[in-house]
Amino acid sequence: MAELERNAGYGLVIALSITAMIGTGMFFGPAIAASYAGNASLIAWAVLAVITIYIGYCFAELAGMFPDAGGVYEFAKQAYGRFSSFIVGWIAWLVGSITPAVLIVATIKYLGNLVPGLTPTYSIVLAVSLVILMNYVAYRGIEASTAVLLFFAVVVVLVLVIIVAFGAPHVAVENYTPVFDGGATPLVIFVALFFIMETFFGWESATFMGSETRNPSVIIPRSIIITTYIVAVLGVSFAVVILGVIPWQTLVTYETPISDVALHLFGPTGAFVANIAIILALIGSAAGGIVSAPRLLMAMAKDRLFIEQLAAIHPRRKTPYKAIIFQAVASVIVIIAAFGDYASLLSMLIPLALFMYISVIIAVPVTRRKYPGAKRTVKAPFGRVLPYAAVLFYLSVIVAWLFLEPQAFSLFKKILSFLLFGVPIYLLLNLYYNPDLLLRMMNSFAFLNRFVERFTLPKGIRQDVLDIFSTLKGKTVLEFGSGVGSFTMPLADAVGDTGRIYAVDLSPKNVEILNKRLEKRGHKHVSVVHDEHFISRVHPDIPSVDMVFSVGNLSYVQDVERVLKDMHNLLPENGQICLVEYIDYFWGIIPNHAWLDDLKELEKLFRKIGFSIRIKKRRGLFWRYLYIYGIKSEYDVPVI
Repeated sequence: MAELERNAGYGLVIALSITAMIGTGMFFGPAIAASYAGNASLIAWAVLAVITIYIGYCFAELAGMFPDAGGVYEFAKQAYGRFSSFIVGWIAWLVGSITPAVLIVATIKYLGNLVPGLTPTYSIVLAVSLVILMNYVAYRGIEASTAVLLFFAVVVVLVLVIIVAFGAPHVAVENYTPVFDGGATPLVIFVALFFIMETFFGWESATFMGSETRNPSVIIPRSIIITTYIVAVLGVSFAVVILGVIPWQTLVTYETPISDVALHLFGPTGAFVANIAIILALIGSAAGGIVSAPRLLMAMAKDRLFIEQLAAIHPRRKTPYKAIIFQAVASVIVIIAAFGDYASLLSMLIPLALFMYISVIIAVPVTRRKYPGAKRTVKAPFGRVLPYAAVLFYLSVIVAWLFLEPQAFSLFKKILSFLLFGVPIYLLLNLYYNPDLLLRMMNSFAFLNRFVERFTLPKGIRQDVLDIFSTLKGKTVLEFGSGVGSFTMPLADAVGDTGRIYAVDLSPKNVEILNKRLEKRGHKHVSVVHDEHFISRVHPDIPSVDMVFSVGNLSYVQDVERVLKDMHNLLPENGQICLVEYIDYFWGIIPNHAWLDDLKELEKLFRKIGFSIRIKKRRGLFWRYLYIYGIKSEYDVPVI
């Protein structure tokens, strides 16, 4: 299996961190914050810079301890456990999907200064094209990503430095007075803080590169610290200069404020160049997240806490290419769904990100208690106490936003719905991979399954499966996964009293219901076997059989190859198999189990074990039925 290569050094990690951390807040934040707090917004910038530096140390400490590709997900796993780590990873993925959309929407806003009359349709097409292009660069490999990110990092820093350097001589000190104007109060400063938070988001991007960085326990923490100081100093300097050059009362009237500042400082030609540079800077910020986010998906997939296929590494590119494709699709959907509504996107992004960062901050004191002797390349100052103060600060910002911003509660409900949607996904993933939960669910729904079997396995499908083989009369059959008998009953009729069926199932409740149904029908030629190790074998007491049937059970098997080999050993040469699985749930929205996803690889697996098979699909109401049928054969023969 292909693995990621450790080629990244300080250059890539710092470039990635700079592009990821300098978000849209630099280019919209001074005006938005001033619209709430006037000149007092500078206090917000200063406070946020201090908090940013401290959070950078928290990230650096954890990244040095756990230098894996999962980043914040890995930190949560080590600190809190499996479910909490999934929720944190889920939030991080939501943040990684919304952030590029926020940045691309901001890019299009500034592009409107260069291309007047840019229509919404063309804007969306351009935005989607940018996302696809940047994901293609990420797919190409770490070398291509490094070159692109270094270019964008230089552009981002140059834009800010040039505006600060050339703007400083034009600062009018009187623009800073009075500090508390326009109704500004300490509470309003917290709302201003809310809308500039995104300026300094992005520490997590560097932590996702753990599996591709040389000596990650040293390079990643140091890079995070270096970047945090750079961004904090640039952010405060930028805000101070902008508000010193343009009075806040004027600044808040500009839709793209930095364009107007550039026009004031450099004239029309300089403003044109500045707009191009700002657009490149925003694209670069989006690129940082696009390169790093798929590594999170890959790490979760490896732990079977996300779609298993997303753990795949491209054999030549050495990139998590399936995760990149998945992330690209998600980002495109977000852009199309909420295009142009920058404020709403930003208001959804910030609370989600703050929840994620709160989990990371608390992980510092938690891991200090859990792993007191662990090596820490960097240590956050007062790491047992100050993280809680930082958490309190973040929560205060969210509360101030909720009570002072009119649409906040409505947006917050959407945010909570996004979070809660992760819970059924977690349960679904655990049904695939957690035998204990699977058994509890089977037992809980056994009685219900008895009454919905005509919907889940219609009579036409049952007959279609039975008709695959010319004769079943008198055969000895293994039914692997009988459930409550939805297929066992018609199968028992088909083999007749001269045949024999061994019906095996994991759930004691299923076995109990099936025995009652068989007794009622008088089917004494069916033996029901409870097997608590069903997900990894065929029960050793099952004798040789002529045929094997299974309907909707192999997707739960943990060791598919072992189970197929056991079936192979029970069959004579030319013995028949028919396995039916449910796939493409809700028109493909819910992904298939990994081993059912690639039909060519599926055929190779069966051939390797000694089966000649044929595969076909049949459409159901909310899913498809996948038929895998054939014979045990030493040779690869066509199956009719």
